[in-house]
Amino acid sequence: MATYALIPGAGGQAWYWHRLVPELRARGHDVVAVDLPAGDESAGLREYADTVVKAVGDRTELILVAQSMGGFTAPLVCERLPVDLLVMLNAMVPVPGESGAAWWENTGQAQAMADQALREGRTPSAEFDVEECFFHDVPPDVKAEALSQEPPQSSTPFAEAWPLSRWPDTPTVFLQGRDDRLFPLDFQRRVVRERLGIPVDDMPGGHLLALSRPEELAERLEAHRTRSQ
Repeated sequence: MATYALIPGAGGQAWYWHRLVPELRARGHDVVAVDLPAGDESAGLREYADTVVKAVGDRTELILVAQSMGGFTAPLVCERLPVDLLVMLNAMVPVPGESGAAWWENTGQAQAMADQALREGRTPSAEFDVEECFFHDVPPDVKAEALSQEPPQSSTPFAEAWPLSRWPDTPTVFLQGRDDRLFPLDFQRRVVRERLGIPVDDMPGGHLLALSRPEELAERLEAHRTRSQ
């Protein structure tokens, strides 16, 4: 039995994983979905990592899954806990000294997102459309519940320089939704190649795979876990 520790993206809600958790438990694993202190203006990346470490406790055979902004936190956890496998899921990949705020321009995310919209026949908008970008493939009832919550996200962790001097030695894989409109697949392939030197494994679905395709995501996570053994 493995332990899946699930780190959410911006907003920091363990709720994001609520459709994936039963899928992983049904496959015989322990699962820890972490609530991050996203609404706390005093909490930065180290506090986020502290929260994950505390939630995991003394569990072993750890598979760490980091969604989106969680890519800034997960490597810090890998420096503090024995992690068997790190799965970056539609994630931001930082480099030493880079802030979350700087990441967007450094990687060329805005142009990549606009180019993807044009390829799909959508009109790039100056105003960010949360529903179009994040929820285009999420079931209506799940989308409605998500939009009713509007969790806060402080700017503190985005303002901090990523504190590690290099990527941890933890075995790392990158899993990407090929229909992600925020971080398009070709964009992620380039960033991950340049920054991690590893391939991107893609699957159907957008940015919020744990909400839109929990069963398929569980199967893909299990495949990576099995191959890593």
